[in-house]
Amino acid sequence: MYKKFFGLRENPFNVNPDPRFLYLTQSAQEALACLTYGIDTRKGFILLTGEVGTGKTTLLNRMLDWLHEQRVATAFVFNPRLSVTQFFDFMMADFGIPCESHLKSQMLLRLNQWLLDRYQAGERAVLIVDEAQNLSPQMLEEIRLLTNLETSTEKLLQIVLAGQPELEQKLNQPQLRQLRQRVTLWAKTRTLTLEETRGYIHERLSIGGSGEGEAFAPEAIEAVYRYARGIPRVTNLLCEHALISAFVDQVKPVSAAIVEEVARDFTLNEIEPTAPPQAPTLEQPPLVESLLQALNTLVNRINQTERNLEPERNRKP
Repeated sequence: MYKKFFGLRENPFNVNPDPRFLYLTQSAQEALACLTYGIDTRKGFILLTGEVGTGKTTLLNRMLDWLHEQRVATAFVFNPRLSVTQFFDFMMADFGIPCESHLKSQMLLRLNQWLLDRYQAGERAVLIVDEAQNLSPQMLEEIRLLTNLETSTEKLLQIVLAGQPELEQKLNQPQLRQLRQRVTLWAKTRTLTLEETRGYIHERLSIGGSGEGEAFAPEAIEAVYRYARGIPRVTNLLCEHALISAFVDQVKPVSAAIVEEVARDFTLNEIEPTAPPQAPTLEQPPLVESLLQALNTLVNRINQTERNLEPERNRKP
């Protein structure tokens, strides 16, 4: 609805982890380089951690694109709330390894032979587990044991665990010290600075096809940074709804006042702008409820705008 108004071909602030929109800040470049180096050199266990909404899954999707270009076999587990049997079933299916038996011992034998065959052919295999902070200690131990699939000199399976900072806390538990000792490389995603937020917004608008000048006033970008606190996912949320509000009001470029209005709709103004992300409290409405309220408000405003514009359209020859 607002794309034509701002000269866009597509929505530049979609919250889906589209690797085309990955903005390579210095920390993102370092994290991606760490992941690719670890896989290239068969380091075995690699960790990727970062706060909620800082782009971990987008980074993983960019890495997956690179791995597929290199013809590397991958298994991507995006829902870790699985039993051990379900986890192994999913992993084997995603690797494309046929196995008639659902016994773990038989699956491990089949996996080991498949990995040896790939190793002898000079090929690699990578297991990626997203949202790994939700893995049980038992499942984390099972994953650790997969690193025992090795030759005398190299690991047969490269494993990437990605998760929120709670994953770091979990790995500090005494019963998981063996797993922590196996982690050879540790990459991290970080929040954006103000300058990176400017670059992030401009880059996404450029990829989205914006060619009609600045869509956001400089003061609006500063407001986005204050309320999003450098978190890319929240930045996307604020920017998309600010574009919608600006379209409804027929205003270009987006002003700081519009961003502040959107921030109030999502109760982001109730959070100290410089504070780290906080979980909703009893005094603060849950984010989902805030999203629904804001969306209803925007839909009503858009419908009203369409009704106001209808007579003008009917008068045109």
